[in-house]
Amino acid sequence: MPSFDVVSELNLQEVDNAINQARKEVATRYDFRGSKAEINLEKDEIKLVAEDEYKLKALREILESKMIKRGVSIKALEYLKEEDGAMGGRKQTIKLINGLSKEKAKEVVQIIKNGKFKAQPAIQDDVVRVTSKSIDELQTVIATLKNSNFTVPLQFTNMRS
Repeated sequence: MPSFDVVSELNLQEVDNAINQARKEVATRYDFRGSKAEINLEKDEIKLVAEDEYKLKALREILESKMIKRGVSIKALEYLKEEDGAMGGRKQTIKLINGLSKEKAKEVVQIIKNGKFKAQPAIQDDVVRVTSKSIDELQTVIATLKNSNFTVPLQFTNMRS
């Protein structure tokens, strides 16, 4: 029976490349010359440190532009609250969303069921497997999921006929 998997995977190598490019741009930009500005990748988080709110916002914009150029979805970034740093600076932590949480998987299943497709979704860890008798039906499900305004990036893998 034809099937495919709905996943939310993050290419960590591309994230690392985007961060390195952002660091290079910050090092060469005039408005950051002589000021403290850092972008650090730690496991599943990105830490931004800047002198003030303006520079922190500029760091976020640089990072986002580099992520987009490297093909990493901005939906995979969850911005946590800005905090006061040392000596009047600002810092912010950005969580990297990798994998579908149980709640997001349930939302995917709900969208498929509300569409009244002849397809059966099943949650398996951080993957939603969708099966149907018709490949055309599966392609319609994929199109519907792509058009839904989902809060995390979705990829469709493991298509089998």
